[in-house]
Amino acid sequence: MTGHGEDWLDFARDAQSGTEAVRAQFHSHAYDPHFHDQVLVGVTEAGVQQFRCRRQLHRSTPGRVILMEPGDVHDGEAGAPSGFVYAMLYFDPAWLRQNAALYAGRAESDGVWHFPQTLADDPALAAAIAAAYRQIAQPDSRMAREAALDQVVALLSQRFLGAATQRETAPRLAQRAKDAIDALCEQDIGLQDLVALAGAADRFRLHRAFKAAYGLPPHAYLVQRRLSRARQWLAKGMTPAEVAAGLSFADQSHLGRWFKRAYGMTPAAYRAACTNLPDARLA
Repeated sequence: MTGHGEDWLDFARDAQSGTEAVRAQFHSHAYDPHFHDQVLVGVTEAGVQQFRCRRQLHRSTPGRVILMEPGDVHDGEAGAPSGFVYAMLYFDPAWLRQNAALYAGRAESDGVWHFPQTLADDPALAAAIAAAYRQIAQPDSRMAREAALDQVVALLSQRFLGAATQRETAPRLAQRAKDAIDALCEQDIGLQDLVALAGAADRFRLHRAFKAAYGLPPHAYLVQRRLSRARQWLAKGMTPAEVAAGLSFADQSHLGRWFKRAYGMTPAAYRAACTNLPDARLA
């Protein structure tokens, strides 16, 4: 219930599909601008959930559905003193495409996933998301969990599979810089390195073009790309210390601060939830 109590976050992961599930209550915590490589679908349960996405400010109230594509930069905070409660599912895009194809009776999915709006009023989808969260967090049975996920896939397929993308193509300069960061995010690259790789005239023009295309300056995008890679490595069992060193963070604490600001939990807690491998050096 909103209006009192501490901030909290519950996390669970379905090992079979790779789907992650978060349910949280926040009053004071605010997410830094960040993005995910997954497809996000969620529902606000209570209060006012305020966030910026696709250069617009959104205020989600109880029952509203939140829809985000991979790469959508967003933040998040309480939109009222009473805070908010929400549940969110994080789908692996490849798994989602494969199961959407099964739902449609095709061998492969050649459709394009696109959410025309970030917020939707869709009671059936909201109920399906809530049910799938419950089955991942505390499954009645394997079949019940699979059935709950299938219902979300079915509703998403009916509403969004094959919708034409409305995104503008990023300028070639910004795209080249993004590709370079994606490829080299494990290295300690500098702005001048990026200027050379992207073929930019100077770092100021690169900064302006990149932020206009992706909503983040190059350094902030690099941090978020590293955090996305960190999630992958932690889910495979690498320790926070190994991840921090492998992704050119200054140290484990540096990784931990960024990770919690983006995801609301520590790297060690995320690793433990994904792998059941506790880390006594929680950071």
